[in-house]
Amino acid sequence: MFERNMEQDERYMRDALREAQMAGSEDEVPIGAVVVCRGRIIGKGHNMTERLNDPTAHAEMIAITAATEAMGGKYLNDCTIYVTVEPCPMCAGALAWSQIGRVVYGASDPKRGFSIFQPSLMHPKTEVVSGVLADECGGLVTEFFRNKRK
Repeated sequence: MFERNMEQDERYMRDALREAQMAGSEDEVPIGAVVVCRGRIIGKGHNMTERLNDPTAHAEMIAITAATEAMGGKYLNDCTIYVTVEPCPMCAGALAWSQIGRVVYGASDPKRGFSIFQPSLMHPKTEVVSGVLADECGGLVTEFFRNKRK
């Protein structure tokens, strides 16, 4: 269904990284996401859990909401989400319910990522690609928490 294009994946992941940097500048865990459909960004978001006092305000959830509004429906079958860190189980469940066509993430999350809990959380037709700009994506989070511990 989706043709792999590493150059395109990196370009959109850089957009997600910009979202993550905005989160970091707002003292949020620096994770960002963009939803792309037919070559156009239709939703984007970054973590806003602190600002909104909402534990569900993850980058993916905000991007999904924006994308479904742009699409005028709840399904994102023809879309790809680019997220800087592996989605948590909550976000993976939301992505499954949206029937997103493709998930591309940067850094793995060995403590809270969906794949360590239940890889089948994603919709069965969803293609998952990991490791796109992983060092840059993971580095933002590592640096954020290193600075918090100072």
